Parts: sequence; structure tokens; C-alpha cells
Amino acid sequence: MQQRDKLYINGQWVAPSGPKTIDVINASTEEVMATIPEGDEKDADAAVAAARAAFDSWSALPPATRGDCLARIKEGLKARSEELAQVISGEVGMPLKLSAAIQVGSPIANFGYYAKLAREFTWEEVTGNSRIVREPVGVVACITPWNYPLHQIAAKVAAALAAGCTVVLKPSEVAPLNAFVLAEVIDAAGLPPGVFNLVTGTGPVIGEALVRHPEVDMVSFTGSTRAGKRISEVAAAGVKRVALELGGKSAAVILDDADLAAAVKGTVNACFLNSGQTCSAHTRMLVPESRYAEAAKLAAEAAQKFTVGDPFGGSAKLGPLISEAQRERVRGYIRTGMEEGAELLCGGPDAPADLPKGYYVKPTIFGRVRPDSTIAQEEIFGPVLSIITYRDEEEAVRIANGTPYGLAGGVWAGSDERAQKVARRLRTGQVDINGGAYNLFAPFGGYKQSGHGREMGVHGLEEFLETKSLQFRPDAPSLAPTAPY
Repeated sequence: MQQRDKLYINGQWVAPSGPKTIDVINASTEEVMATIPEGDEKDADAAVAAARAAFDSWSALPPATRGDCLARIKEGLKARSEELAQVISGEVGMPLKLSAAIQVGSPIANFGYYAKLAREFTWEEVTGNSRIVREPVGVVACITPWNYPLHQIAAKVAAALAAGCTVVLKPSEVAPLNAFVLAEVIDAAGLPPGVFNLVTGTGPVIGEALVRHPEVDMVSFTGSTRAGKRISEVAAAGVKRVALELGGKSAAVILDDADLAAAVKGTVNACFLNSGQTCSAHTRMLVPESRYAEAAKLAAEAAQKFTVGDPFGGSAKLGPLISEAQRERVRGYIRTGMEEGAELLCGGPDAPADLPKGYYVKPTIFGRVRPDSTIAQEEIFGPVLSIITYRDEEEAVRIANGTPYGLAGGVWAGSDERAQKVARRLRTGQVDINGGAYNLFAPFGGYKQSGHGREMGVHGLEEFLETKSLQFRPDAPSLAPTAPY
């Protein structure tokens, strides 16, 4: 069992201000795999003070120098990739091979991308008699979730550091161990003290302390819509910039001329990834009424191939959920679906018979789901797919847009052109066209109660920048091309 007893503040591993600790539970064994400090307001204050003190010198560095630092972080993570995959599979429950590719591969790629972008981004431009300057927003509090823990950390931290911001990271206390490895990598990479700081604890205590802190200029949060609303309320008192990536209830719209077998298989895959613990999961499958029976059969057959089991065993496609609370929450939604009259095609609320330990849930598919029912409207965050029928394209678009969320989705059609026309009508931040692959460097974020702001790619960097205009006389030599640093 690991015992992490220090926080990373101002370039040093320091004891927390209080003695409290938090247990980290292995999702597949239900046993304590580590303990971490339960930080408080004093720890938040110390971390923010360090970030504020480091900001002027870090933001003044040439972007290429910051890019060199990020490149060293990338290499450090790469050197510890096997360890990180083991840690995250234990914390989250994703099967080890998938963890290595997704949970570890993505953050390594992100640090590499922002290392390159820091060197290539257009930091200044001239418009008329103005020089437009892009500058870092300041001290950023990054508050991250447990489902893709290091990936979500990297999406925020790499972009913020490239922009010239300094960072205080509060990872999820449910899956925090990967963040300690990142802090060790950053320390070895030689970032100046205070540029990156790690504090651990609960959202209501240390999270709120960071959000309301007067020296924090921006909050970047990924998590539940409920928590995002609270962060918005607290941050509003300081008129802070807030970027929110929240919940989702994404629809895969399968049109009448689509390749049904490919569309159903792709949708089931997009729903069940990470045991359904994905904010952009395609959890609603919309099919023409005339093709329901065929779609239901294909979906149930596809679900049977998602073997549930030990994430370290080598054969499982679905591991456990993150916690007992999450398992019971998902089981509760499955029971609600049955009570509200949806057709249970496979799965159900009972635990898998051969897995007495671990937070496992059977992959579950409901058919004949009403668009206004609980399981069609609320984010479940588990391996549960709802099949909803529609009569024509207009109704399909109306159902797809008929939830409070708008994070992701998919459209399947006989041609990319037709699929794209429907995709443009969906009020959602990202749409897969006929199974288009996830692009790590395209902007990611949502409409409506899925949040605001974007992560990944150039748009992810721009979230952490302010824009300044310098007005000169029209004939001023200062308008001639110049390097930003």
C-alpha cells in the first residue's frame, strides 16, 4: 500500500497543515491501495501564494522555453508509462491494456502537443494601428475528475503552462495517485518553484478554498453539472474566468439509410468505454421505428461481447466502476428504467455472479425507452444504453436535442454528406460522423448544461490567454514585424 503524506508546493514536498488522510480504494478489490493527505484552506493558501509568486517570471519566459519544459515532462511521463497504467487501472478500474493506450497515452500526447504549440502559436499580430498581444490569464486552479484522471489533468495543466500561467492542481480524491507521479515528473523536469503545485483533499473544503481565493484568476473544472453550478456561484463573487466541462447525455442518431450493423456496434462501443464512465459516452441510441427490432437484436449481441472482469486479468473489456457509491447509483438507475417500463434487453441491476468483489455492473441495454424518461434524460455514468425510436428525421433531431446537455454525439447515415447536415443541427460540442475517430487535438467542450469553454488543441490553449490591444500612431515603427519575446 502506498502512503503519500506530502503535498507538492513551491517546488518542494511539504507536510500538509493537518493530520487528516483519505483512503484510496482499489476498484476491483475494494481494498485500500493508498492514503493521501486531506488538505485544507491553509494548504490551498500556501499553494496559491507560491503560484502567484512564480507567475511574473514564468509568464515572461520565451514560449519556446516553456515548450522545452513541457517536452521534458512528456518524456518523464513516457518513462513511467507502465507504472502509471498500473496505478490508474487500480484507481479507476479500466482494463490495463486500455489504460496504457488511453489513460496514459493521451496525457503523454497532450504534453507533447502543447510543447510544440508553445513554439508555433501566434502570440502577437497587427491589425491596423494596433498590436494584438496574447498574454496568460494568471494563476489557474485546475480541479479534475476521476474517470480519465491524468488525461483531464494534462488537458488543463499542459495548456495552462504553455500559455504562461502558473497552476494549482486539485485532483479527484478518488483517483489521485497518478497526480503524485506527475508532480514527481514535473519536479525532475526542473520547472521553477511555484509554477506547478499539487494539493489534495475534498471538493467542499480545498476545492472551494481555491475557487474563492482572491489570488486565483481562473478556475478550470471538469466534473458533474451540480458541482459546476456551485463553482460558478462561488467564482462569480470574484468575477473569475471559469471553464467548465460537465455532464452529458449524448445521442447517436442512426438514420434510415445507415449501415445498421456498423452503427449499432459503434454506438455500443462509444457507450461502454471505461465502463460507461465517460462524459461524452453515446448513451442514447436513436433508431427509426421500422428498424427497432433489428437494432435491439444487434445491440444485445454486441453487449454480450463486453466481458466484465478483473482489469489486470487480460481478457476483460469492462472493469469495475470507480466506487461503491457509483455502483449503487448506476444500479438505482437500472431499476428506475425497469420501473418506468423500458424493455430490458440485457444486463440488469444484479451483480455479476462470478465477481463477488469489486464494483462491477453488468453491461445493460434498454429498448423502447421514452425520450422523457429518467434514464433518457439524466446522466447515469455507467454501462447503460437506452434505445429510443423516432418516426422521421425532424423527430430524431428534436429528441437528440431534448435534454439539458450538449457535450457530444454521433450521426450515422448512408453518406457523410447527409450525416453532416443532421450533425449541424445538433446542439452539442462534438459529433462523430459515421464513426469518426476521436481527435485528441480538436476542441472538446459542451453546449447548455454540459458547460462552457473548450479543451484540447489550439482552443484549449486560448482558454488560458487574455487579449490585449496596443494602439500606436499609424506610422509607428512598433508596428513592424517583431518577435514577441
